[in-house]
Amino acid sequence: MDTPVPVDTLDTSFDIVARQDACDAAIEGLRTDVEDVKSRLDKVSRAAARPVLDGAAPVPSVEVKSFVDGYLRLGREAEVKSLSGAVAADGGFAVPREIDERISAQLRKMSPIRGIAQVVQVGTAGYRKLVTTTGVASGWVSETGARPETQTPKFAEIVPPSGELYANPAASQAMLDDAAFNLEEWLAGEIAAEFARAEGAAYVSGTGTNQPRGFLSAPTAATADATRAFGTLQFIGSGNATGFDTAPELKLIDLVHALKPGHRQGAVFVMNSATLSVVRKLKAADGSFLWQPGIMEGQPARLLGYPVVEAEDMPDVAANAFPIAFGNFRNGYLITERTATTILRDPYTNKPFVHFYATKRVGGQVLDSDAIKLLKIST
Repeated sequence: MDTPVPVDTLDTSFDIVARQDACDAAIEGLRTDVEDVKSRLDKVSRAAARPVLDGAAPVPSVEVKSFVDGYLRLGREAEVKSLSGAVAADGGFAVPREIDERISAQLRKMSPIRGIAQVVQVGTAGYRKLVTTTGVASGWVSETGARPETQTPKFAEIVPPSGELYANPAASQAMLDDAAFNLEEWLAGEIAAEFARAEGAAYVSGTGTNQPRGFLSAPTAATADATRAFGTLQFIGSGNATGFDTAPELKLIDLVHALKPGHRQGAVFVMNSATLSVVRKLKAADGSFLWQPGIMEGQPARLLGYPVVEAEDMPDVAANAFPIAFGNFRNGYLITERTATTILRDPYTNKPFVHFYATKRVGGQVLDSDAIKLLKIST
């Protein structure tokens, strides 16, 4: 006769099975919760990665929202002081970084010389740069030979003249009170348009007095790089006192090859629309046009294989004028700018309009006179 199983043993066995079933159920519940959380996170990630639709703007930061709604719309200065750290001596309140970057991005698109020159950000009004005018001397020696002292290179100091660039757009109070009016976008566009217009003229022909010194304001000479004084640009004569000669393509080729090979990598032609209309009609000896339109959208047109940049502040074709420049402007022209654009809100001068007086300190000067060549209308 079999021995009966003790009741306590049966109860313990059933208890272990029940606990195991409960644990399995709890784990399954946790797995379901984890999958639900992952699903929600995936939806959030996809929404964050989704590109912004046309016409829709990203959510502005707290600083931008406070600056636009608090100071620009309502004129609350105390709130902006705590965010920007600007002081009255700066002439206004420094705009938030996002707005300043938007102004800079539009300037690069609208200001042709800024788009091809070297731009440096400075923290003070004065900026100085040392450049070598003779290069660094070197020599060859054997493995155990003595290393004689080389000649000390000569330096020149570049101090780009600067001035305060300003714009003064105005908006009516009704526009500011309208919540649907995109004040941030409007203000950045107005400031950039006015800055670009003033910059374009200064970088080409600025006098250097309270403004940048344009590259056409630099001294010029017909001598080559080896004999020309530092800071003096070389020009090639067109061969005609009032325009181009009978073989203009030859003069343009001379202009290209007057530039050193190292500078020709990245070189561009710069001229205005009136000169460009003349150049587009020029033909080579075989009847082919020197002008080559861009074969793809967004690609610049080319002249003799080099891009052409239209700068309306370049002079027209006329006696003793310099209508065409060719060179590597990133090596040849330096632009300095204070990073912060400041804005002073003025609701009193021209009521009922509110003016936004924006200022920025900008400078410019020829950096390497060997990197830019000019075509002069002369014999």
